[in-house]
Amino acid sequence: MSATGLQSIGSARRSVNPRGSLDLRRAPVNTPSVLAFDLLEDLEGRGEAALRPVFLVTGEEGFLVDEVVKRLQRATAEGGLAGFNDDRFMAGEAHVDSVIAAARSVPMMAKRRFVLVRFVERWEAKNEDDAPAKGAKGGRAEAPLDRLASYAADPCPSAVLVLCASKLHGQRKLMTLAKKAGFIVQCDALKRGEAAPWLLGRAKRLGHPLSREVAEHLAGLIGSDLGGLADALERLSLYVGPKAPITEDAVTALVAPVKTATIWALTDAICARDLKKTLELMGELELGRGAELPTLGSIASTVRKMVHFADRQHQGDSAQAAAEASGIPPFKAREVERAVRALPRGTLARWLELCAETDVALKGGARRGSKAVLEGMILSMCAAK
Repeated sequence: MSATGLQSIGSARRSVNPRGSLDLRRAPVNTPSVLAFDLLEDLEGRGEAALRPVFLVTGEEGFLVDEVVKRLQRATAEGGLAGFNDDRFMAGEAHVDSVIAAARSVPMMAKRRFVLVRFVERWEAKNEDDAPAKGAKGGRAEAPLDRLASYAADPCPSAVLVLCASKLHGQRKLMTLAKKAGFIVQCDALKRGEAAPWLLGRAKRLGHPLSREVAEHLAGLIGSDLGGLADALERLSLYVGPKAPITEDAVTALVAPVKTATIWALTDAICARDLKKTLELMGELELGRGAELPTLGSIASTVRKMVHFADRQHQGDSAQAAAEASGIPPFKAREVERAVRALPRGTLARWLELCAETDVALKGGARRGSKAVLEGMILSMCAAK
């Protein structure tokens, strides 16, 4: 595949539409990097035809890095004997010459050899210390990253060299070449609002119907960490069984013991300073041992949504638009708007502080029982001014 072709695939930029799907909007062809999601889709659709001799995989999202590496290894192994043509190295432990020698080795009974190097950033500070004592003409030897850049400029066509680094300086020869040729693969963390659409897409690939409301609830509980989201989805998949829908009851059973409706009812009661109703709903929580932290997560998620809602309204959004952007159910938009306006200034910030303090107390083994700690937080929220 040509560099231009891969760049055009990687130039897609994602945005979340109201239905929760991912729109692919094309940017100019000279975009210097490939989004990991686009590469994964290309590998899924075209297999080994999407491969190229070198990939520089960068970014802090470890789960996404591992997904890219696994897919690249699988595509490279197509038509060959598994394990016979895999070489894996750790930068700083292996010599760069060993990596290049492996990449130039003839594959055994296969089309290609797969060579993986992790933690390439470890070589960034190294120069002649990790290279031969002198260069070809007796001068200063090339640094490891520069040696990799020299290889990438003229790579072996029968190898797929995958270089993984959390971050590299943009002025390095390897980075400059990677930008020019378009073989950087960006593995960035999900942005706000992208977790639910990601869950919807992954659930669909697993064969499970998943509503947007449940996806948003699950994303609110776990956050944007792809590893945590994928783990929860895998467990839910096993729990509900093949092809069965992933419901809120399943999320309640496995992830958080409280339904969204209960949390919103509790929030409404707290906002109204209705202590009697708050106590009644606290009694309905039926917290079992170990359920306090997930329940706290549900409450904290709702508070964060309200904070985001208030911020969007402050920027001029309507109640419906603010609710949509914040992950709040559309039918709750007007209620949340009224509740937020009625709260004394600084209340939401204080609630976030209470959630953070309670999180520390629960994880730090408070002297009071965990249930008492959580109930104390809810009562403090009801009284906060």
